[in-house]
Amino acid sequence: QVHLVESGGGSVQVGGSLRVSCVVSEYTDNTYCMGWFRQAPGKEREGVALINRDGTTRYADSVKGRFTISQDNAKNTLSLQMNTLRPEDTAIYYCVAQFGWLGPCIFNENLYRTWGQGTQVTVFS
Repeated sequence: QVHLVESGGGSVQVGGSLRVSCVVSEYTDNTYCMGWFRQAPGKEREGVALINRDGTTRYADSVKGRFTISQDNAKNTLSLQMNTLRPEDTAIYYCVAQFGWLGPCIFNENLYRTWGQGTQVTVFS
């Protein structure tokens, strides 16, 4: 089975930056959606950023212009660069993947069968 392992979480001051990464154990299909969801304390899980094989990306309105998702296939790594961080960005960030998906990547957690263990991001004043 595919395994996703996140790293790079931590604590940063408001306005700072962090980069979280996700190592993908294997690619089982040439078509896929991958990305990041997050869950803040007391909040519902929400989609953050998505990317498909051709590099098409999609971002939640709350992170547009601040976060950038990217993939390095040579290293089997998915990354999320987070800039201008806000306290409301504090959450557990989950790497997600769904292989064999031919449609557009969407912010529906039910689409993604493979999830990482999550990495904590804390933004403090």
